Amino acid sequence: MLELASRRLYRDCEGPVHANTARRDFLKVGSLGLAAMGLGALTLPNLLAARAAAAASNQRVKDTSVVWLWLGGGATHVETFDPKMTAPSEYRSTTGEVATNLPGVTIGGTLPKIAGVADKMAFVRSFAHTNSGHGGGTHYVMTGYDNRKVDNGGVPDRPGYGSILARSRGASNATTGIPTYVRMGAINQGGGPAFLGGAYGPFDQEGQARKNMTLSVPEARMADRRNLLSSLDAAQRQFEASADMASKSKFEEQAFELMFGAAAKAFDTSKENAKTREAYGSDLGQRMLAARRLCEAGCGFVTISYGGWDMHGNIENAMKQRSPQLDRAVSAFVEDVAQRGLSEKILLVISGEFGRTPRVNKNGGRDHWAPLSTLALAGGGLKMGQVVGDSAAKVDVPSTQPIRPQDLMATLFHVLGLDPQLQFTNPAGRPTYMLDKGKPIAELV
Repeated sequence: MLELASRRLYRDCEGPVHANTARRDFLKVGSLGLAAMGLGALTLPNLLAARAAAAASNQRVKDTSVVWLWLGGGATHVETFDPKMTAPSEYRSTTGEVATNLPGVTIGGTLPKIAGVADKMAFVRSFAHTNSGHGGGTHYVMTGYDNRKVDNGGVPDRPGYGSILARSRGASNATTGIPTYVRMGAINQGGGPAFLGGAYGPFDQEGQARKNMTLSVPEARMADRRNLLSSLDAAQRQFEASADMASKSKFEEQAFELMFGAAAKAFDTSKENAKTREAYGSDLGQRMLAARRLCEAGCGFVTISYGGWDMHGNIENAMKQRSPQLDRAVSAFVEDVAQRGLSEKILLVISGEFGRTPRVNKNGGRDHWAPLSTLALAGGGLKMGQVVGDSAAKVDVPSTQPIRPQDLMATLFHVLGLDPQLQFTNPAGRPTYMLDKGKPIAELV
């Protein structure tokens, strides 16, 4: 009977882990918690074991992370990080400027808190590409490759950076079980796995998978099940002192740790002290706080969607309404990461799909503009406290060497420890370079 009970508990731990099983399916911790006990189709212990094996075969895996704050709609570069108050009135920032703590450097007038942490940031004022469509621009910036078809019903054909990282490191952290790639809010046409396959798509923090991380049975009952499993294991090991059983014990422990330990708790910002939560603010701030917690728990790439930046009219008022959360959350994140000694390990990237037209239109807004936009970055072991590149007199194009999406991609590869010659097989069965011709942004590395 003991042997039969043990077999029942392990019955789903015997088979292989299927590489194409999406992360959103396996992290069913309410029901998955009980899959780990042999009550579901795919077990988390099996997954953890597979990821550990993958990590062991990888000779050098960095523990760095990227948090990408996506300003969906295409945030104005002029009113955010390149106010250009020397330009004619119809071009310069409609919200004025505010002095930063970097000598001679100003940013848009609605971002005073970010101005106070500018010494821990870098502002790239020469970022440019050639696709002014929302979907196309998103695909270009978030994959490094242009795709003119996605704004007309086409399918993204290149994987996003988070999916590339998940394919390289493994879909979850081998130690904590935390997903390698987490998404907070949808980013259309960008950031997906494309031909890498659904197993390397983002874990949707706001979707059903996250809800499933709330236990569907009382913790006391789970503890009873754990005690039962431990007892069965102890008895079974008296008869079978095999390495296989020892491995199962290890990964069962990790499965429980995912449910009750640091990995699951990383999503819960209520675990932070009240002062920290207050500093970040609500909504966007709490998502950024969760992102920091996720990175500490072993997540490698987090995207946070904060839309509402498609400001074709009355951009001055729109900026005044949209900026406060951004200003508070970003400044708190930068300070928090620095105070925790994580600036070498966590890179913050702030961007949208493109910038806005340099000339204010007849409605007091700005339209889509790919020839120039701005990146803001913080941490990642890069050289902060500087402005990289410059815009022309009418803030319409770079006046210095343009920095392209592939250069941003190469910079992320540098931070994440990915081989610039990294290749994966495309649908035609051919090895495909992930990075084509980009080089890390020289001033930052």
